[in-house]
Amino acid sequence: MTGMFTLSETHREFQSVVRQIAADRIAPRAAEIDETAEFPWDVKQVLAENGLLGLHVPEEYGGAGADTLTFALLVEEVARVCASSSVIPLVQKLGTVPLLMGASQEQKKSWLPSIAAGEDLISYCLSEPGAGSDAAAMTTSARRDGDGWVLNGTKVWISMAGASSRYTVLAKTDPSKGAKGVSAFFVHADDAGFSVGKKEDKLGIKGSPTCAVHFDDCRIPGDRLVGEEGRGFTYAMQAFDHTRLVVGAQAVGIAQGAIDVASAYMKEREQFGKPIASFQGLQFLLADMAMETEAARQLVYAAAAKADRGDPDLTLFSAYAKCKAGDVAMKVTTDAVQILGGYGYVRDYPVERMMRDAKITQIYEGTNQIQRVVIARQLLGRY
Repeated sequence: MTGMFTLSETHREFQSVVRQIAADRIAPRAAEIDETAEFPWDVKQVLAENGLLGLHVPEEYGGAGADTLTFALLVEEVARVCASSSVIPLVQKLGTVPLLMGASQEQKKSWLPSIAAGEDLISYCLSEPGAGSDAAAMTTSARRDGDGWVLNGTKVWISMAGASSRYTVLAKTDPSKGAKGVSAFFVHADDAGFSVGKKEDKLGIKGSPTCAVHFDDCRIPGDRLVGEEGRGFTYAMQAFDHTRLVVGAQAVGIAQGAIDVASAYMKEREQFGKPIASFQGLQFLLADMAMETEAARQLVYAAAAKADRGDPDLTLFSAYAKCKAGDVAMKVTTDAVQILGGYGYVRDYPVERMMRDAKITQIYEGTNQIQRVVIARQLLGRY
């Protein structure tokens, strides 16, 4: 690999270490995590012990201060064996990026070290029952009350809710201003008036809890407003520029995992007296799977490099990466099921799980239709 996103020796070493951890400590648990649909606290512990939950947090706040490409490699390698487990670092980053962008020095020093250590998991609360792709239509409100704030409303589709002890919450502080009236808040799971609602029964990433969260006169101290009042929506949208590409990395990992299983199966499975790997129809299918996955991977790495350089076209490339990789993961995992035939359709083999897990990468952090809107607007100006 040449060009602006060549993996350095450091990146390669990191990739190799994470691949080993994933193979030894996460892969053996993947089927069970999917089967029981329970949050894998043991995997969370493995990631925390290896400093992988604070990878993206600057060193001054207790993290590793790693670049975006390193973080993308982490998520890709974990997703390769277990998509549910890869959501843990992904959401840990999503919840903290608005804090890194908006919070004061004092707030960062107080809030981030326990998150970087993996002692606190953090979720990100944006979507609502009536505000999904149209996030500015949110109705959750926050009003000043004495020296504190009182939050009311409901957020839905909150990844890791229940497992997380910290929540970055977007709420309207001035409903008359639309998106400019949204502020960000830092909420603790034990704040009075905060509760986690029903857990969704999902198609995939079953080991990553997804729940509604409720704010019923939820009272928080005044110093939990993140950054400036009215800037929350800006922090939220900028956060997506940095995390969408990581969903792309997750999708690439899922696709690569399916390719690994499919190619191994093709060499072992015999029909008509020879391995099915010798049949050109399947060779071409595998070739397309690998080619598309590598194309998606390069887009993800390019977007990561842009995030680290602060390039002005990050929004465009992050949307490219997420959209392309999500679509590729869905197609590649479906094709892997086809290659395994009947075996692909049963739980004895992991490709049906990978196919179910892949679907979410086309939906969350902005559907792939929304990504295409973002891309078109970047290309055309706001039509």
